[in-house]
Amino acid sequence: MIDLQIRTAGAEEAETVLRFWKEAAEGTSITDDVAGVRGLIVRDPEALILAESQGRVVGSVIAGYDGWRCSLYRLAVLPSHRRQGVSTALLQTAEQRFLAVGGRRGDAMVLEVNEPAQRAWASAGYHREDHWRRWVKPFAARAKH
Repeated sequence: MIDLQIRTAGAEEAETVLRFWKEAAEGTSITDDVAGVRGLIVRDPEALILAESQGRVVGSVIAGYDGWRCSLYRLAVLPSHRRQGVSTALLQTAEQRFLAVGGRRGDAMVLEVNEPAQRAWASAGYHREDHWRRWVKPFAARAKH
């Protein structure tokens, strides 16, 4: 494992996180903008967990807890840092967070076409539940002021 610092993100790092996701994450989201990332951090300051190595963000996971469910999103690691324990460290931190607040189960969002991510989640002890399907409805874009 490489030398890592695991910490939560600050709202002022929204642009850095977005640049990191463009390089390391698969897929995009309707909330992939500065307002979306800042809104996440303001609402739940412990949710966006970053891994740094030598002062550079090399990994992320969103460990959101709404008082009912423990949801995991955006587990991403720079291609140059994969298979070096980054995702393991991030998920251990996320799981510790969930246990501390009484969480009972982590649910991860994983793209169907992202086979490397599916293997990573499986190796971390997560399993696919095919009897559930995600239903979504995008809301109208927020007015820009």
